[in-house]
Amino acid sequence: MRVRPAAVAGRFYPADPAALADLVDGLLRGVHLDVRPGVRPAVRPARPVAVVAPHAGYRYSGAVAAAAHACLACRREAVGRVVVLGPAHLVPLDGMAVPTVDAFATPLGPVEVDADARTAAAASPHVALDDAPHVGEHSLETQLPFLVRTLGPAVRVLPVLVGRTPPPAVAALLDALLPLGGTVAVVSTDLSHFLGDRAARERDRRTADAVLARDAAALGPADACGHHPLRGLLHSAAERDLDVELLRLATSADSGADPRRVVGYGAFLLSDAGPRAPGGRTP
Repeated sequence: MRVRPAAVAGRFYPADPAALADLVDGLLRGVHLDVRPGVRPAVRPARPVAVVAPHAGYRYSGAVAAAAHACLACRREAVGRVVVLGPAHLVPLDGMAVPTVDAFATPLGPVEVDADARTAAAASPHVALDDAPHVGEHSLETQLPFLVRTLGPAVRVLPVLVGRTPPPAVAALLDALLPLGGTVAVVSTDLSHFLGDRAARERDRRTADAVLARDAAALGPADACGHHPLRGLLHSAAERDLDVELLRLATSADSGADPRRVVGYGAFLLSDAGPRAPGGRTP
């Protein structure tokens, strides 16, 4: 088995398995989700299709990420595959890159890369099979401990790094993968970077309003480091008429960072409300 080593264990989150499990479980309990074996999660009325979660160190963004991942737990028994999309911070990238490895290592054990989803993704002209952009990248890795604790160690993932890619191309990939049985998506992105706290909250509120409006064109690089995957998700959400809910907004100042230079974080839920009655209401 070819395994991509964990790159940021011990820096973005604990490298010790017990400490990491305790930390993630505590963050999830903060959003009223108990992940002990045999405890059924609370069921939300909507059917989650995707969530948006931040990817900074857990000290700063973990509580916001937990708010997003907790929404997937109500489908714990139904979800077997998660498409995780995030930005490539370290390698300039045109299009999207999926890895060829069999698994991603985490302190909680290896997380299997879903071969069927990879094959389906590789059919897109915008997707390359390329391990290089994934080496050292944290945007996808930071989501994995949450997925293991909410959905179980048998969950499979398709890690997708998204570079300069038109939103319709990202949306087309999602539209090809999400209908595969038991599949949901996680888009990994932080929001504003290195503004003062007040300015960051104002910008992030505007970004949140654009996300809620499913307005992909309103988002740019200064609004979210993962604006390419996020714009693609919103393009798909508008086409599929998904509901979008803001779960939480915060900045690193909320966790004790210097308020003069913060990073913004947001958690969102995208869900399929089901058949709609005349006038746009869900029966």
